[in-house]
Amino acid sequence: MKPLPKNLLCFSHLRWDFVYQRPQHLLTRFAKDMAVYFLEEPIFASTDVPYLTFSQRMPNLWVCVPYLPAHMEEAAVNQQLRELIQVFFANKEPQEFTFWYYTPMALKFTDHLTPGLTVYDCMDELAAFKFAPEELKILEEELFNRADVVFTGGASLYEAKKLNHPNTYLFPSSIDKPHFAKARTQPLEPADQAGLQGPKIGFYGVIDERFDVELIQSIAQARPTWNIILIGPVVKIDPALLPQNANIHYLGARTYDQLPYYLSGWDVALIPFLLNDSTRYISPTKTPEYLAGGKPVVSTPIRDVVSPYGDRALVSIAQNAQEFIDAIEGWLGGSRKPWLDEVDAFLDTNSWDLTCADMSHAMVDTLNRSSYPILSLYGPTDAQGVEVAL
Repeated sequence: MKPLPKNLLCFSHLRWDFVYQRPQHLLTRFAKDMAVYFLEEPIFASTDVPYLTFSQRMPNLWVCVPYLPAHMEEAAVNQQLRELIQVFFANKEPQEFTFWYYTPMALKFTDHLTPGLTVYDCMDELAAFKFAPEELKILEEELFNRADVVFTGGASLYEAKKLNHPNTYLFPSSIDKPHFAKARTQPLEPADQAGLQGPKIGFYGVIDERFDVELIQSIAQARPTWNIILIGPVVKIDPALLPQNANIHYLGARTYDQLPYYLSGWDVALIPFLLNDSTRYISPTKTPEYLAGGKPVVSTPIRDVVSPYGDRALVSIAQNAQEFIDAIEGWLGGSRKPWLDEVDAFLDTNSWDLTCADMSHAMVDTLNRSSYPILSLYGPTDAQGVEVAL
């Protein structure tokens, strides 16, 4: 059996310190068994000489940031990145690395290298996001051609991508249960939230073009005694467009370690996403995290929330502000014990540790076979994606 390469180089469109999510959960676990390098997109600075910095975040994991001169044309940027990659590999062999892509855009400066294994962890439909580069779809097609194995971050995304590559797996959002269980067992509510009087209805995550601003405003106006608590950075939208009701509290970004303590004080958690191209394939990691913290959840009908969470009555699905209000009021006054038992049974086998282990098995299997069956958590499928018997 061929083992996995002893190094992993991740190409990401997200910064390590932005929001702690799928990349961080997976790569910190891979770093227990191999050296992991997380390469961010470049920072443009007042420098004449491009350079690459390395920041060690744990014994076997480094965050790498390219610094480039400001005001460079795109072609020059990619050429400089290509040269920095060459410097990175000056004393290393690409064959001793797994290349782990979150963004197909990284092919513009890595397509000359042949790693030991190429993984595309497709966690979002990036082409549907605001300000997405025009060539992203073309580069994704190239990445499908180069990848040895493809992982997808949700069922809807899997359905959209599975015919693009013969070795595609579904690995939906998972959880670190002990971390978010602190919301149940260690109710140390932070001071900036603890003093709020009345029900606390919360959301944490990135506040961007996916966020339903009008829905939040309607709920806040209809129930002025409720506190709407919003935690997270505001990106790609004008902060001036956010509602400023007295009972809406923008607490800004908080660290991953702080989230369970804020969650501990909430009565109900929200997933208030619009239904548009940018949310069509998302599988919000916060769904199982909220539930692991023991909090009821009300969500718009995001497909990967409706199935499986809504279908199993683990999460309330609401179409508009009045339905949100009705669902929240139901949770504020109802018994939660039977529901929580169902939640815990459903989450019993859900963990990032298991996801990482299953991904490792898929990667090893890929290295040690000459042809690819189409596999997923749904079972083997034929070339048209139709399930076939074992």
